[in-house]
Amino acid sequence: MIDTTPDISIIICAYTEERWHDLIAAVESIQRQSILPRETILVIDHNTQLFERARTLIPGVTVIESTEPRGLSGARNSGIALSRGNFIAFLDDDAVAEPDWLERLYFCCQDSEVLGVGGVVEPLWLRGCPTWFPKEFYWVIGCTYNNPPDIPTAVRNPYGGCTCIRREVFEVVGGFRNGIGRIGSYPMGGEETELCIRAGQHWPHKVFLCEPRAKIRHRISPYRASWRYFQSRCYAEGLSKATVVSYVGAKDSLSSERSYICRILPKGIWRGITDALFHLDSVGLLRAGAIIVGLILTTMGYLSKAISQYIVKYKGVSTHIHSLFQTFIVPK
Repeated sequence: MIDTTPDISIIICAYTEERWHDLIAAVESIQRQSILPRETILVIDHNTQLFERARTLIPGVTVIESTEPRGLSGARNSGIALSRGNFIAFLDDDAVAEPDWLERLYFCCQDSEVLGVGGVVEPLWLRGCPTWFPKEFYWVIGCTYNNPPDIPTAVRNPYGGCTCIRREVFEVVGGFRNGIGRIGSYPMGGEETELCIRAGQHWPHKVFLCEPRAKIRHRISPYRASWRYFQSRCYAEGLSKATVVSYVGAKDSLSSERSYICRILPKGIWRGITDALFHLDSVGLLRAGAIIVGLILTTMGYLSKAISQYIVKYKGVSTHIHSLFQTFIVPK
């Protein structure tokens, strides 16, 4: 498809030795790409032991330590600062890319009106998918939750760990915002959403794309497939959404979510019910129930964060008014 060597830097971020074998698989999947990147940068997020191990045992990559605050956003920004490519691709440390992944992303990026391109993230269940787990909530495990399009299609934001973005985006609107996104194992998110919205607001006539044929497989540990993780991730997503809204506004931040709540979730609930009633699949009711619980928890997280932000803002305003009152009104 492409004759020239791509001017792409690939960034992989890691923070724990517990996923060492996953990290090795991720790096090897990059080394097997149909077109090879200009460089692969492995960023270790505040873990000296992992840094020394990776620097010693993983050949063919540039291994650095994050120089920003702990978290995925800071680690990615550290990689961006060192990278040299005109395009910067990101792959999760617990994912493996299909051999044509980079080639398909890069092909779409040849259009100057495209700010970045993401692919499809498929789950690689290490112990099988729980029967109660609804596909509509695959975003909980960092995977594509809806049916992907047949051709490259404009989206608000691609998946952060399966994407390629123009360097110009970072140079003009800045990097990933610290304070948003995953820190260690704490299941926050939203950093790529906030970045893409910022870019879209700056270049309203340019787009991000989803290329459905650019695929990675995301390894899903038993813990991430558990009910406990499902609940915590849903609540944390609500917190993340409210944080993103505070930075870039509700109109753009919640545009996809409105369609998701009004169209995708009702269909998923109805599908679970009909599976139980007409296909004798009793677990269908559990899937429908999981959708309802997931929506409630996400909403609770959003409202909790939004209310706390309002209180802080109101307190700040009242403190300022009180200060003015003391300065100009109260006699000395």
